[in-house]
Amino acid sequence: MITFQKIRWRNFLSTGNQFTEINLTEKSTTSIVGKNGSGKSTILDALTFVLFNKPFRRINKPQLLNSTNEKDCLVEIEFSSSNVNWMIRRGIKPSVFEIYKNGNLLEQSADVKDDQKFLETKVLKLNYKSFTQIVILGSSTFVPFMQLPLASRREIIEDLLDIKIFSIMNSVLKDKIKTTQEEIKQLNYKKNIVNEKTSMQENFIYELNVKGQSEITRKNNKILEITNNIKSAETICIELVKESEDIDSEIQKYVNCTNKSKKLYDLRGKLQNKLDRLTKDKLFFIENETCPTCSQVIGDDVKSHKIQEHDTFLSEVNAGLTELEKQLELNQEEEKKLARFSSKLLELNKQIRDINNKCKYDSQVIEDIKNEIFDIEHNLENKLEETEKLKSLKRDVSSIESKLNQKREQIQYHDFIYSLLKDNGVKSKIIKNYLPVINQQVNRFLQMMDFYINFNFDEEFNETVKTPIHENFSYESFSEGEKQRIDLALVFTWREIARMKNSVNTNLLILDEVFDSSLDINGTDDFLKIIRYIVKDANIFVISHKSEMHDKFENVIQFNKVKGFSRVV
Repeated sequence: MITFQKIRWRNFLSTGNQFTEINLTEKSTTSIVGKNGSGKSTILDALTFVLFNKPFRRINKPQLLNSTNEKDCLVEIEFSSSNVNWMIRRGIKPSVFEIYKNGNLLEQSADVKDDQKFLETKVLKLNYKSFTQIVILGSSTFVPFMQLPLASRREIIEDLLDIKIFSIMNSVLKDKIKTTQEEIKQLNYKKNIVNEKTSMQENFIYELNVKGQSEITRKNNKILEITNNIKSAETICIELVKESEDIDSEIQKYVNCTNKSKKLYDLRGKLQNKLDRLTKDKLFFIENETCPTCSQVIGDDVKSHKIQEHDTFLSEVNAGLTELEKQLELNQEEEKKLARFSSKLLELNKQIRDINNKCKYDSQVIEDIKNEIFDIEHNLENKLEETEKLKSLKRDVSSIESKLNQKREQIQYHDFIYSLLKDNGVKSKIIKNYLPVINQQVNRFLQMMDFYINFNFDEEFNETVKTPIHENFSYESFSEGEKQRIDLALVFTWREIARMKNSVNTNLLILDEVFDSSLDINGTDDFLKIIRYIVKDANIFVISHKSEMHDKFENVIQFNKVKGFSRVV
């Protein structure tokens, strides 16, 4: 049994820098009261945060840090299990996760996830989902058992009955089956390769005995054929080289035409600029009567002289441009010839390069064939050695086949065990044995809360509900108050089952605002009787707004906000 003893926190949510500490074993029943926002439900988030690194309510983890102090958020919890004292410390800014066993800090793993897994599987033996079903019944983010998917219901029951080990074993076995199947696949692949090698070796020995000399002759003929092809290609290559040299000579005649074109274009630009300038100057004398700079009158004889002079210059420049255009046309023709010759030369060089590459490749093929001939001649001299290789390959096939048979038997054995470990195997039989106890306990607690229905689970944890009025009802058919009674009955039932299976039993039960939601007066009274007289070995905390319930509990803890910080008063 896990006995939770103390929990304390600081700089957590609305709590300030001073520790708020709650003794979890002081009284059997404790009421936690306070106004909205006073921090009375903080214990829920502190409890799940320190144990599972996540809050109970829908709060982002960074928001757990007190927004005023913004550092040194720390939660500590002390509990005992199997005569071992444990303390867990978890914090934010700085990040802290420490596990103490009998006062000694355990060595921390490189990965925090490994320490969390150790805490849940080896110490608590509960995950977050199962913990909240057994320890906490909340009104905000708590998902009642009946609203969980069937797979989640099954997972919680497996935790309670200590049969999750079968799921772990099943997972391990699946990995083993997968590994064995992969080994069989690899052995089959290896067997196919060795069989192929054996067949090749048999054919090789046959060819040695029957085709050896004929193969040598065939390969020599192939060498002769390739050699003749190389000589023919070399002759063609010589002719192509000569043709490329002739074309290169032609290219040299036009090699300077590109530079000449550039010079002609530059000259044309200069002449064009000069033409524009002369035209502009002529236009000045045509359009102006006085000089815009010195304001002197330009005489008609001066204007006539200047215009005539510019006409002469313009005539000369236009004549030069006409001659220049002719030169450009001639040079462009030369450039076209240069381009044609260059393109032809590139094509010839490509053909020469391709022929040389083909000759080089054929020469390598000849070398390879010569090596093959050498191998055949060598193997003809070593037929006995090749026969031994064949025998060795056949022995390998026999050995692989033996291993395959072993692996196939192993797969059959694993498949049988796997069928036992599946949900409808051993686990199903264990759950089936406990179902009458579970159903009996649920109905027992429902009757204690004056709710007389016949509520039963099947092996898949689908519910069947019969009432005095209706034969086939479901959880969703009831009112919210009736659902609340069923949820409470299930929480009490899971705790009873946990008490039978000591490894997941705990003293702590926290109920958040169960009186403030859907329970009526009669339901509340029945519930108080259950937690006071029926629930054994438990420390029960009830969070509520109702101050009139104080006298129903052995202890009352009140939370208030003082200067913006939540504290116990």
